[in-house]
Amino acid sequence: MSQAVCTKNNLRGVKLVNDHPLLGWRLLLVIVFAIGAHVRQLSGAFGLAVASVLLSATAFAQGGAGAPPALPVSVIEATPTTLPNILEITAQAEGAKETEVRARVGGILVKRLYEEGSAVTAGQPLFQLDPESFKNALDESQARAKQTAREAARLKGLFSQQAVSRKEYDDATSANEVAQANLKTIQLNLSWATVTAPVSGISGRALRSEGSLITTAIDGSLLTLIYQINPIWVRFGLSASDTSQLPGGRLDPQQQVGVELILPNGNVYDQPGKLNFLSMFIDPKLGTQQMRAEFLNPSNQILPGQFLKIRLTTGKQENVYLVPQAAVIQNERGFMVWTVGADNKVVPTPLTMGTWLGKNWIVRSGLKPGDRVVVNQIIKIRPGAVVAPTVIPLDTTMNTANARAGK
Repeated sequence: MSQAVCTKNNLRGVKLVNDHPLLGWRLLLVIVFAIGAHVRQLSGAFGLAVASVLLSATAFAQGGAGAPPALPVSVIEATPTTLPNILEITAQAEGAKETEVRARVGGILVKRLYEEGSAVTAGQPLFQLDPESFKNALDESQARAKQTAREAARLKGLFSQQAVSRKEYDDATSANEVAQANLKTIQLNLSWATVTAPVSGISGRALRSEGSLITTAIDGSLLTLIYQINPIWVRFGLSASDTSQLPGGRLDPQQQVGVELILPNGNVYDQPGKLNFLSMFIDPKLGTQQMRAEFLNPSNQILPGQFLKIRLTTGKQENVYLVPQAAVIQNERGFMVWTVGADNKVVPTPLTMGTWLGKNWIVRSGLKPGDRVVVNQIIKIRPGAVVAPTVIPLDTTMNTANARAGK
């Protein structure tokens, strides 16, 4: 019975060694060192023979493990190319005109006459102030104007008959002119009690509610804003790192610049744009060169305040390389990739990066034509490791949702 159990355990041991050769030779070493203590007690030729056999078995076990097989990897061959110089910058939309709607007279706000956020036309009533005090003032002014007009007419006749002095006639005429002017002012004040839209556009929210006391002071007269959004303006700024990627280190206003708008969903807006403002100094608060682009917005798709991305295309980048984003490693020293040498050993290669273009990095320097760049198994690779490279084509599909400026 004991012999059968022993045979069964031996078979299990053989299977374990066959399935796991590395574990097998380590186990054999343990056995060798365990037996070594008994070998020391043997003497003469027999002890030497036993030691020789054990050492041969150890060497065979170590040799059987062998070197690890080459790691299969995919690589691309670096090829220099010429690409347009593209910058993508975060931007914010604003109305081409943002007009304040202010009250010209004071009074109690009794009614809002428009739907907030709706399109309004120039001259459309937006707010109504209490008109009663202006109506009363108008009645009084009209009565005063009629009185002075009659008095001026009466004295004119008397003056023609030399019945009154020139001064009396002039005073009556002046009083009538003042009364007529006051009448016009009161009429204007009454009309201004109805606050209308100065321009056409998209209305903003009401800044004052019904029952509020409206004054003509700066902080008391603003009622709402109207935005003209066709065309729409998009404001953005270029930082020092952005301008360093441009030819000559700055955006030349005389050079043709392509302007595109990237929507929040990553799609390119279907209307082309143009620069309509380029500051010639750096904003001391933001540290950027402020710019503005203009786009047609017939369907009101772009709204003021919306965050977007501007894509500027200017000049060319020559002798640059495209490398998949997944192949690039970034650490405290910068950017690097694994390249495969002639002996199929990998070496770390530092790079100087540009921007993203679709799924790839634009590499400005660090690669040579024909360099084989590893694009997978990145986490398993160590310097000097032997790999089995397979060359694959570079994917140059443009994906605007992933495009951004490099650091």
